[in-house]
Amino acid sequence: MLMPIQKEAAQAIINIFETGAVLGEYGNVTVIAGDTGHLTFGRSQTTLGSGGLGDLLQRYCDNPAARFAFRISPRLDRVKAKDVTLDKDLQLHNILRATADDIVMRQTQDVFFDQRYWQAAESAAAQLGIVSPLGVAVVYDSKVHGSWELIRDRTNAQSGDVAGLGERAWIDAYVETRFQWLATHERADLRATVYRMEAFRRLIDQGFWGLDLPLVVRGAEISLATLNGTPPGCYEGPQPGSRILALQTPLARGLDVRLVQLGLSDQGADIKADGVFGQSSSKCVKEYQASQGLPATGVADVVLIARLVG
Repeated sequence: MLMPIQKEAAQAIINIFETGAVLGEYGNVTVIAGDTGHLTFGRSQTTLGSGGLGDLLQRYCDNPAARFAFRISPRLDRVKAKDVTLDKDLQLHNILRATADDIVMRQTQDVFFDQRYWQAAESAAAQLGIVSPLGVAVVYDSKVHGSWELIRDRTNAQSGDVAGLGERAWIDAYVETRFQWLATHERADLRATVYRMEAFRRLIDQGFWGLDLPLVVRGAEISLATLNGTPPGCYEGPQPGSRILALQTPLARGLDVRLVQLGLSDQGADIKADGVFGQSSSKCVKEYQASQGLPATGVADVVLIARLVG
């Protein structure tokens, strides 16, 4: 088994592939046209179509400390039924983004993705005799991205197996085989992901089989500092009502902004709950104020925040 720091480095590489962040974006919500997975969510992007999203959200809602369970539960049956109309449920998307601020969701995702992908990758690698951190990372990437067995068998048929080639030569051949498969795939969204194999090719060419830190993958630094940082887009404060929210420089960011945005979303506003109070947030506050017969200032004072957050 890999050392903990090697596991973190391997997972960070795939986090970068999935959401562009070393620690992953726990609140990342994506819907890609033509993607059979449909609505995808979380640090390693589990999908509605696979049933993984339903499993993840059920685990979260089962935790008595889950802050947003009361918001997710009314839609949970539809998620578990793989209702693809949820691809356009912007209120659900905003709720999912907001769950990133809840440590319970972040820990639920860590356990979920570890069980669903990492453990499966470790087992698959061990069966083939793949022991290097970089080799396991390649297997892990395919377990997350999909079609591990297909490309494994294709590599064995075209180039030979691990026993005959040796681990490093086989991983090299596997990466090339997967690159060609992605580059010529009929689905445009998969063709666009050849960068994953390009990144692995660079690591192989540089001889970083042990994933010794620091590393740079797709322009992102993987180091002890970044691995011990705060996940992007996660807010622990300020608490709602502790300040007035208005358009300013620099833009106000935080938990209070996110919850105000979520409240506006509940009222039907076309807003993305990203925790950043920008032009769109100010506009939506003005529209809400006007609908309530209030002065349309675009400024959320303590009274308005309490009304929206509850």
